[in-house]
Order: sequence, then structure tokens, then C-alpha cells
Amino acid sequence: MTPDFMNSPIPWLAWTGLHMSPWKVIGLTGALMFGGRWIVQFLASRKHRKPVIPRLFWYMSLAGSAMTLSYFLFSQKQDSVGVIQNLFPSFTAAYSLYLDIRHRGWRRDRATH
Repeated sequence: MTPDFMNSPIPWLAWTGLHMSPWKVIGLTGALMFGGRWIVQFLASRKHRKPVIPRLFWYMSLAGSAMTLSYFLFSQKQDSVGVIQNLFPSFTAAYSLYLDIRHRGWRRDRATH
């Protein structure tokens, strides 16, 4: 592997005319995951008929932030705005996930006393 492999176009996508590097795929996947968490939250709230933030929301927040943060840190992009934009949500998501697990335990369906 060449040192610039992660920033090089993916050969089998050349026919599409898109410049998709492995880092770009990671960044786009992270952005989709970070945005998709709102769909998860919407569906959970609709099911419970009140505002609900399911644990999956925090997992998706953490994974999406980490993926987009790594894109802005390690790809050719190296954009400080993108780093700052994704750094703080990573800490918030990690802390919220920690609080959710601490409050409800690993198994959410367990009865709380």
C-alpha cells in the first residue's frame, strides 16, 4: 500500500466520475450516521408519543462524530473548522452515553427500582 492510499480515488468507482477516496467514504458514512440519528430519535418519540432519546442515538452520535472527525484530521482535507465542529459533539455523545449506561445499566429493558 502506498502512503497516500487513503486519499487516492477508489479505482472501481472511476466509471461514476466521482472522486471517492477511502477517507471520503469514512467521512460521508459518519455524516450520514450523525444525521441519521435524528430519524432514530423521531421514530422512538413517535412510538412512545413523547420526546425520547434512545441509546442508539448516542451510539450513532459517537460513531458519526468519530468518523467525521477522523476524516477532517487525517485526510487531505485537514480542515480545522471540521475538526472543531466534530470534536465537541464527540465528547457530549460519549458523556451522554456514559450517563445513560450508568443510569439504566447495560440492559435498558431491566426494571429500575
